[in-house]
Amino acid sequence: MGQPAEHEREGFVWQRHIWDSYPEIYRREVDRRFTPVVAQVIRRAALSPGQDVLDLGTGTGSVALQAAPMIAPEGAVLGVDLSSEMLAVAQQRAAALGLTHVLFREGRAEAIPAEDRAFDVVLASLSLMYAIDRTAAAREIARVLRPGGRLVAAVWAGPEQCDLVWFQQAAGRFAPTPPVPGVGPGALADPTPFLTQLTEVGIEARVETETLGFDFENFAQAWDVMARVTTSQLPPAQQLAAKTATFAAMWPQGDGPRHFRNVTQFIVGQRRA
Repeated sequence: MGQPAEHEREGFVWQRHIWDSYPEIYRREVDRRFTPVVAQVIRRAALSPGQDVLDLGTGTGSVALQAAPMIAPEGAVLGVDLSSEMLAVAQQRAAALGLTHVLFREGRAEAIPAEDRAFDVVLASLSLMYAIDRTAAAREIARVLRPGGRLVAAVWAGPEQCDLVWFQQAAGRFAPTPPVPGVGPGALADPTPFLTQLTEVGIEARVETETLGFDFENFAQAWDVMARVTTSQLPPAQQLAAKTATFAAMWPQGDGPRHFRNVTQFIVGQRRA
């Protein structure tokens, strides 16, 4: 595994700063809204006792904590994430549940901190959209999977099908340009190139689609949960412009409750023997 290029290092630092600013909001507000996605990832994984599982981009640990009872007592779960602050919350949650066969480690998809052929299953719930080098990520996933091992990943569809992506892209137009292109909530709206990258490293994968969703009580709540962190450094006038434009686009009938319809794509694959 080579060292990342300078622009990639800048991208990792940028992402880590964002996620390190987000753990409490994520735990309190985002985790519960993403529960349907986690449930679908776990269902497709068909986990069984004794398996070793990697949760890639574990965040606050929701997928890892759901997987842990299913592979007990002989199996183990490793949760990997860029953000030490998110991992701290995940570790607290695991300790509160008394889960001793779940470990968390700082790392990234492009350089997974694990041995070759260490896992029976790799799970990646809404995380691969943020991989800076998806060619390297595919190669690393294949490296750590055992022959016949499975991959289950969730990614959002595009803004025309996924309200969350629409919302975040509308707000994001006012944010500073990221140091690396092609990352973010809509980055795998077309998963075809990534499926090709998986095939090239020995993972045959397909896409399954589900329409999932969640609700916000009003625009202010949606903004605080989904946009405040990434726009917090904007000057007040720009932040107001971002909020005004996003509100006009997504609350055209005025403020109030809104359901977010989110088409979710599940990449389901298997490592060739």
